[in-house]
Order: sequence, then structure tokens, then C-alpha cells
Amino acid sequence: MKKLVILIPTFNESFTIVEQLRKLEIYRSSSTDEISVLVIDDNSPDATADLVDNLNLSWVEVLRRPAKAGLGAAYRAGFAKVLGTNLFTHVVTMDADGSHRVEDLPAMISAIKPGRSITLGARWIPGGSVKNWPKSRQVISKTGTRYAKFALKINLNDLTGGYRIYSVELLNALNLKDMQATGYCFQIEMAMAADLAGAVATEVPITFVERINGVSKMTKAIVLEALIQITRWGLVRRLRPNADKLHYVK
Repeated sequence: MKKLVILIPTFNESFTIVEQLRKLEIYRSSSTDEISVLVIDDNSPDATADLVDNLNLSWVEVLRRPAKAGLGAAYRAGFAKVLGTNLFTHVVTMDADGSHRVEDLPAMISAIKPGRSITLGARWIPGGSVKNWPKSRQVISKTGTRYAKFALKINLNDLTGGYRIYSVELLNALNLKDMQATGYCFQIEMAMAADLAGAVATEVPITFVERINGVSKMTKAIVLEALIQITRWGLVRRLRPNADKLHYVK
């Protein structure tokens, strides 16, 4: 039996978080695995954290952070909290807005490999898809992954997706506190770190559904950050591969 904790970062997600937790509750009631949730809230002005606390769900905890500091910082805070408990075997990362479907979670859990592993929900492989995205957004995402795949020499088809399952064994092998990416570039950094740590990577097709309620956190600045960081990491991996590995792997 696996013991999973799902990390859900939030900032002004009061319109979506309750529905996402309701779906997780239904799945949790029929699962043979133990499933908990840690909501990581960056002091949402819309009182997302209070809303979650008021649900009084015994399997859901809220980690309150003082201010918005980016996706990477939120996840690193969540990792630090759950890894300090020794209660879990795997950590799931999931969006609060419903774009990561609970319906895809069973297949991802079934695909987990033993040992150091990363299981990635992938949009750009056979069986994967996106809904409510314009062609331009699809092109940007696919192009970003192709560039990262080439620059970093990582044979994965969806490096920017955030629906993932990390084994605790893998996370404990990484220097998470030394990682610095803040936006969605964090997803690429984690995939690169997992590759350097020798993790077994498995891609599972998912359907990504663009949010209907709330406001997307994707900005031009985030895209630019990813482009610059990928280029830097790619150069380091080619010029100083051992130093790169020592930076990420304990």
C-alpha cells in the first residue's frame, strides 16, 4: 500500500479548491492507498486557506505562507514539510483549479516504479490531450518542451507539466533547498534533477483541462524565465556535467 500526500499550491483559488477536494474525497474513499492533502497557500486575499480549514477534512492540512513567492517556492516549502514527517512513500503535485483531473490519478499511481522514481502526467504523448487551449498556447507548450528536451538531453515529452508523482526516496536524494526556479520553470528543474539522480521516469497520458474559473498564473515573464534558465542549464550540463550533478544530488 502506498502512502501519498498531494501538494496543492494555492493563491486566490476559492472558486475551485472546494470542487477539487470534493473529487479527491470521492476517489480517496474507494482507493486502497492512503491519501492525504497539503494545501500550500501564499496568503490568498480571497481567504482560500480559511475556506479549506472550514471544511474540517481530517485528511487535509493547510500550510500558510506569508506571501506569494512563486510556484517553486511553494512546492519546496511543501516538500520540506512532508519529508520531515516520514509518513509518506510518494508525493503528488497537482493544481487547484481542476486542470489536473482526479480521474487521471489512478493510472498515474499504477504506473509508479519502485525506488527513485518520477511519474509524469503527459499531454504530448499518444492518449494525452488538452482542452480549452488555443492553438497558440499548445504551440508554446510543445515548443518549450522540445527545446528543453534538446538543451538538457532529457528524453521526456512533457517537461513543463505539473501533474507528477515523486517517490520520497527520490526527493530525499535531492538538494531541494538549493533549487531556485520560481515559476513554471520549476517543473523543468525538477525533471532535470530527477534525471541527474538516476530516477526511473514514466510518462502517463492525461487530459489537461484549462481552467474556467479564476485567473491563470501563466505570464510572459514566466515564459521568459524558463527560456533563460533552460539555456543556462543546458550549457552547464554540457560544460560542467559533474558540477551540475553535485549541485542537485546529495
